[in-house]
Amino acid sequence: MFLIILSPAKRLNFEKKINIKKTTNPVFINESQDLIKQLMSLNKRDISSLMNLSPSLTELNFKRYNNWDINHNLKNSNPAISCFEGDVYKELKVDEFSVEDLQYLQNHVRILSGLYGILRPFDLIQAYRLEMGTKLKSKKGDNLYQFWGDKINKSLKKDLINKSFLINLSSNEYYKSIIYKKIKTEIITPIFLDDKKGHYKVISFFAKRARGSMANYIIKNRVKTISQLKKFNGLGYTYNTAKSNGSNLVFCR
Repeated sequence: MFLIILSPAKRLNFEKKINIKKTTNPVFINESQDLIKQLMSLNKRDISSLMNLSPSLTELNFKRYNNWDINHNLKNSNPAISCFEGDVYKELKVDEFSVEDLQYLQNHVRILSGLYGILRPFDLIQAYRLEMGTKLKSKKGDNLYQFWGDKINKSLKKDLINKSFLINLSSNEYYKSIIYKKIKTEIITPIFLDDKKGHYKVISFFAKRARGSMANYIIKNRVKTISQLKKFNGLGYTYNTAKSNGSNLVFCR
């Protein structure tokens, strides 16, 4: 059995609806509120500088922080999996999932988050912008990695009970929030390379799409073994034995 970790997306859509019968609440909602309070102590110029935002995005997120309410409910929040709209989530294609697929998703996917720490797909969230690499100072340190400490790890360990592998389909920025040496479950990191003028390299845009496509493949096919994972051929990628090593599975296109 696999547990998949994904990065969130900057682009959000709170209009999309997915057939989720029972939502859940983020496990670290109190920590999220602490971060919101810290963000609300900043003026617009500070927020713009901290996150390198344009004036319009600064204004948008300033309003988001001030409107954020710890009491997440269906009137002011939506399930995380219906909100994220980046390249990963376009290829994940949850709008095509059956009820059974969605429940499998809830049990086998976790989304790392700068504001929420870690999210289950059905966890309710409110609109925000806070990337994991942000150097937001708090009583716990100078950045979000120090703020979250080992909380994300402890949550993952619970989710990894009865799971054989942790499949890392997150970006390096978010993967660094995990203290991977303390994760006893084997971690597998798929790497997606594209041929560019005779040389294989990671191209961020394509790699994001490939991560979403692989997550879709795992969920739709109920993939349980590494040998099954190696058969992934979404978006034209195929497993490359020669370039793979240890826990890094390389797929080329």
